[in-house]
Amino acid sequence: MKKYLLGMLTILAFVATSCNQAPKTESAMKISKIDLTGRTLNEVFAEIKPEKIACANWAEEFPDTPDTEFRAFHTGDKLYVRFDVKEELTYARFAEDNGEVWRDSACEFYMSLDGKTYYNVEMNCVGYMLIGYYEVPGENPVRAGADILSQVERITTLGTEAFGIHRGHLEWSLTMVLPTSIFFKDKVESWDGLKITANLYKCGNRPEESHFISWQPVPLPKPRFHCPEYFKAIEFE
Repeated sequence: MKKYLLGMLTILAFVATSCNQAPKTESAMKISKIDLTGRTLNEVFAEIKPEKIACANWAEEFPDTPDTEFRAFHTGDKLYVRFDVKEELTYARFAEDNGEVWRDSACEFYMSLDGKTYYNVEMNCVGYMLIGYYEVPGENPVRAGADILSQVERITTLGTEAFGIHRGHLEWSLTMVLPTSIFFKDKVESWDGLKITANLYKCGNRPEESHFISWQPVPLPKPRFHCPEYFKAIEFE
């Protein structure tokens, strides 16, 4: 028992010092409602303070930590989330929805409406994606079909063609435009006033230089994103 407790304390201490952000607090993140009339997305995103995705929870085994941040706002009917990434090895091999996009350079947004069941939205750097619904963490997902995925607008600075592997410094952005229909197992009519818990991730589960980083700490010994107990509260204006 003593060894177990020491091990957990070591993990927690490491996570706290490896996140390039302020310590986690109980206060919810606020996402503003913004009117896009007469404004471009770039103008709006430029006014939003970025959040770092920088928790290298498993840095000893996976030291690669691409510089990643996100910004978000909503319009009532849609949630706009932009990821900005700087990395030295970029994968784009999967060019279809519901493929293994997490094995490319991917950004992910996990959301729970009730703190137990949750949805994962995963998208690779060229805009191909999947959405899953989970009642048991990491097990037996129900995948969204083409009717749901087709409603998600994807904006990527790298285009939509798979290019394999790019070695060397590359900076890219990826924007998910998410309607409330992504919650296909629930009835959510608007982002207005919605309260969720969530975590966001940058990953590349690939043959060389895999990486797994998160917005909020995940104090577990091995990479695992399917853990709603470590999601943070988010409130929408």
